[in-house]
Amino acid sequence: MTEMAGEVRAAAAPVAARPVAGLSKAVAGWLQAAPLAAILLAFLVAPIAMIVVVSFWKATEFSIIPAFSFENYEFLFGSPVTYRVFLATFKYALVTWAATLAIGFTVAYYLAFHIRSQTVQIALFLLCTIPFWTSNIIRMISWIPFLGRNGIANQALIDWGLIDAPLEWLLYSDFAVILAFVHLYTLFMVVPIFNTMMRIDKSLLEAARDNGASGFQTLVHVILPLTKPGIMIGTIFVVTLVMGDFITVRFMSGSQKANVGRLISNDIGLLQYPSAAATAVVLLCTVLIVIGILLRFVNIRKEL
Repeated sequence: MTEMAGEVRAAAAPVAARPVAGLSKAVAGWLQAAPLAAILLAFLVAPIAMIVVVSFWKATEFSIIPAFSFENYEFLFGSPVTYRVFLATFKYALVTWAATLAIGFTVAYYLAFHIRSQTVQIALFLLCTIPFWTSNIIRMISWIPFLGRNGIANQALIDWGLIDAPLEWLLYSDFAVILAFVHLYTLFMVVPIFNTMMRIDKSLLEAARDNGASGFQTLVHVILPLTKPGIMIGTIFVVTLVMGDFITVRFMSGSQKANVGRLISNDIGLLQYPSAAATAVVLLCTVLIVIGILLRFVNIRKEL
C-alpha cells in the first residue's frame, strides 16, 4: 500500500509541476519583452499620444490653452490651402516613388543578376552608399551651383548650342525639389529590392530560359513577382520619408513651394503648437492609410 501511494505521488508530481513551469516560462517571456515594450511606450506611444492630446488644445498669439476643442481640425479641413498642400505632397511622393523605383530596380537588377563576383557586388553596393557619408543638407546645397541660372548645367547647354538663354525652371522649382528627393532617397529603394533579388533561386531563371521564355518574360513572370516584397518595403520607405520631409522643399524651391511638412514647420515657427499637432496627426493618419493600402498587395512579413 505504501509503495502504491509512492508511485501515485511520483506520477502526480510532474503533472503538478507543469503549470508552474508554464507560468515561469510566461513570466520569463514577459520579462524579456518588458525592456523593448518600455522603450516603445516611452519613445513612440507616449510622444504620439501627447501630439494627439495637444492637437485638441486651443492657442492664441501669446499662449496655449489646454482646453478640449475641435477648432484646429475645423480650421485645417475648412481651409483650401490644406488641400492644395496635401495635393502637392502626394505629387512629390508619387513622382519621387516612380523615379526611385525605376532607378532602384535597374541598379538592383544589374547588381544581382549581371555581376557574378560577390566581391564586386559588395564594392558596387558600397559605392551606392557613398552619398550617405555626407549630410542631406550638404547634398542638397550641392545642386544649387549646378542648377542655378549661371550654373554648370545652364552653361553647358548654352555652350552646346541647345538653348539660347538659361533655363529658369532648373532651380527653385518642382523639378529641383523632386530631383533632390530622388537623389536623397533612391538608396532606400535599392537596398530592399537588391536584398530580395539576391534571395531568388537562380535555378528558376534557368528553368524559365529552358522553357523558351525571353528575357522580358522572365523579368515579368518570375523576377517581378518574387521582388514584390522588396518593392513594397522600398515604397514604404520612400513615400513616408518624402511626405514627412520639409527641409528639402524649403531649400530646393527657394521657399516658393510647400508640402505638409513645411506647413507643420511654419506653425511651429509661429509657436502654434496645437495647429502643428493637428496637422501632424492628419499626416500620420494619411501615411498609415497609404501603408495599409500598400500592405494589402503583398505580405512583407516573409521578407522581414
